[in-house]
Amino acid sequence: MSDETRLTFKEMCAKFDVTPRTLRYYEYIELLAPERQGRARFYGPREIARMTLILRGRRFGFQLEVIRQWLQMYEREGTRAQMETWVRIADDQLRELAEQRAQLEEAMTELRDLRDEVESTLRS
Repeated sequence: MSDETRLTFKEMCAKFDVTPRTLRYYEYIELLAPERQGRARFYGPREIARMTLILRGRRFGFQLEVIRQWLQMYEREGTRAQMETWVRIADDQLRELAEQRAQLEEAMTELRDLRDEVESTLRS
């Protein structure tokens, strides 16, 4: 692997706008496995792709353990099994997000009503 396709620890943090603590934690829970040379860590294309998927999964609200299991599935069972699992967990997450949205809409309606009531009282 050439140096051009590898990122240092600091470059990886900068590229993905994550803290060193976050990157170390992702390594600790085995989401990432950088190449080590002494104390230095280097992240190749595989780790860069995995980090992209991790952050995308977090953005969608997936728990890190779900992401870890899904990433490991590729190595154990291949692309098709990973894609089938992705569809299933995406459907589950979409249902969860829809429920959260409904709860948020309800809370916003209640807050709006209470705000309007207080504002009306202030005008009286």
